Amino acid sequence: MITANSNPKIKNINKLNKNAAFRKEEQVFIVEGSRMFRELPVDRVKQVFVSETAYRKYEAELSVKGITEQDGRLVVVSDSVFQSMSQTKTPQGLLAVVDRYHYTMDDLISVMAKHEGGNTFLVLESIQDPGNLGTIVRTAEAADVTGIIIGGDSCDIYNPKVVRSTMGTIFRVPFVYVDDLMGTVDRLKEHGIVVYGAHLDGQDLYAGKLEKNNAFLIGNEGNGLTYELSAKADRLIRIPMAGQVESLNAAISATLLAYEAYRQRK
Repeated sequence: MITANSNPKIKNINKLNKNAAFRKEEQVFIVEGSRMFRELPVDRVKQVFVSETAYRKYEAELSVKGITEQDGRLVVVSDSVFQSMSQTKTPQGLLAVVDRYHYTMDDLISVMAKHEGGNTFLVLESIQDPGNLGTIVRTAEAADVTGIIIGGDSCDIYNPKVVRSTMGTIFRVPFVYVDDLMGTVDRLKEHGIVVYGAHLDGQDLYAGKLEKNNAFLIGNEGNGLTYELSAKADRLIRIPMAGQVESLNAAISATLLAYEAYRQRK
């Protein structure tokens, strides 16, 4: 059992929690909590850390998944050490190091054939709030979104706050980071995707019918879409708002757009 925070394994976990560049270098991310762990594909688990107190609670579940101290993937730590590793206020005593996903644009395009009723893509430009990104991923599964495309100065989807906010959907929703959002939008159009830009100067979202294969461009929380990307849209749309409200949270906007597309497909 590990009892010291100075242990190299513990230092490694703390660095993975805090450093996006290190997560990318190591090609792993952190999953914490029993609910997330139960949804996690076991073949992606590299290592599991469990607190001394929680060990008995999770021992049988871990054994069923084939994760044991004997195979080297299970590490028991003292409660105080686990507390230092945890990113939550009330740690559940269970944390996993998990292999990252490696989707490509080809993967997202190939998934389109499985959605006979139509496809929706969410294209995110410089979404910087981890809670927003996590909520968008969670919404994407609920609204049957085909995939998420992330670009600009967006936050890391493997940030622990993002991962927690997804509530396990990060394991099932395809996503890809791209360096060239403009070129990526062109590629979507080449595959018959009609591109809608969320914009204050757009037409009322509910005033017309959406094309069944669509993508929504969603901009930065403070500034919205850049002029260059919004100019790539086939059509600008806006979510109607009452009162003096000028804009909505990026995650709320993504939710309303994705659900309207989902509603129209049904």
